[in-house]
Amino acid sequence: MNYQSSLDFLFQALPMFQRVGGAAFKKDLTNTLKLCAHLGNPQNKFKSIHIAGTNGKGSTAHALASVLQAAGYNTGLYTSPHLKSFRERIKINGIEIPENEVVAFVEANKTFLSELKPSFFEMTVALSFAYFAKKGIDYAVIETGMGGRFDSTNVIQPLLSIITNIGFDHEQFLGDTLDKIAFEKAGIIKDNVPVVIGQTHDRTASVFRSIAADRKAAITFADQSLDVKFNGYNRQSKEKNLAQYTLSGGTASIENIELDLLGSYQAKNLPAIMVALDHLKTLGLQLHTDHIKEGLSNITTNTGLKGRWQILSSDPLTICDTGHNEDGIQEIIEQLLVLKGKQKLYMILGMVKDKAHYKVLAKLPKDAYYFFCQADQPRSMPANALKNLAAELGLQGEVIENVNEALQAAEKKATKEDLIFIGGSTFVVAEINDL
Repeated sequence: MNYQSSLDFLFQALPMFQRVGGAAFKKDLTNTLKLCAHLGNPQNKFKSIHIAGTNGKGSTAHALASVLQAAGYNTGLYTSPHLKSFRERIKINGIEIPENEVVAFVEANKTFLSELKPSFFEMTVALSFAYFAKKGIDYAVIETGMGGRFDSTNVIQPLLSIITNIGFDHEQFLGDTLDKIAFEKAGIIKDNVPVVIGQTHDRTASVFRSIAADRKAAITFADQSLDVKFNGYNRQSKEKNLAQYTLSGGTASIENIELDLLGSYQAKNLPAIMVALDHLKTLGLQLHTDHIKEGLSNITTNTGLKGRWQILSSDPLTICDTGHNEDGIQEIIEQLLVLKGKQKLYMILGMVKDKAHYKVLAKLPKDAYYFFCQADQPRSMPANALKNLAAELGLQGEVIENVNEALQAAEKKATKEDLIFIGGSTFVVAEINDL
């Protein structure tokens, strides 16, 4: 087999949530456990940190991996979904898994996989574990795909569990109330393994406390012990901005932090990141102040993270972000409104079919001009349908299905002082040519 035929096997032979949605979701870890057993249980051959949450888990995972890399640890990182390349999901020290490793995995296990018929996600999780074990990494930062209790990643026994926050997303699979969703996310809490909760919410705190108590897991609500204030930006050079934050309270030994992730909403992720790093230090990791500062100011450089408040152009200012659920869009809009001032905002927007469209669209500014688009994959909501739905809520614009053509049209309409935003779906951001 070559790399392309191996990818074809992964993408076409097995159901993939990214493309088909609910048909690929399983409330069962049986296949993952069987697959891991077939591979010699590689998940038990390295130490790990496990991260779940509705929003922020990807940023948190990349931030922790970057700090571990800065401290000199051989660091694995598993995240999903990918934007441009399948290999983005599995990295060691920021370097994507080589094509030959993907080919070797499929070739060696094709017969077993064809008989077991695992999902795309189950198989990629197993591939990541096998690769990390083979390369003898020191630590792996593992991000859940969706939920937690039945997520395929939930076969690891981590040093630390982190749940960033709870909000409404994937309700058809995780439940239609915050406490039901919290219960699913809390499935990653393990016996005697400390857990950090990023954001406290009245409806979910009792769920986390109850499950942590049952499993004798020490629990910390990070936002109750550490206060984070966003202070604006430090322009180091024409190429790089850094977002500045002040930390106070708890055991914070660092007062000021700079992130190269520019969304001010990272203020809500930082408490969990910093408290998690404190926990890892108590577990014996040598994470000094210089490592933490260097790691957090070089997340995109160290890990290759894209699509989080990413500036694509400054003339006019053009930004993309993968935030796509109600809470994620709320954070994005708040920052966009601060940035645009009195200028015109152009929004290139696409969504997938299985989202709470009305709730998301209701948060969008009515004085913006919209280009409704759709990603080239089956879960995408047709751009015309999205435009019609948006019109019911007073949002005006036009349909240009291809995101790059929509961007060109927005650039023609916008002045140098205006603002262009691209988002609404991870898959829309993934199709930007110059990402």
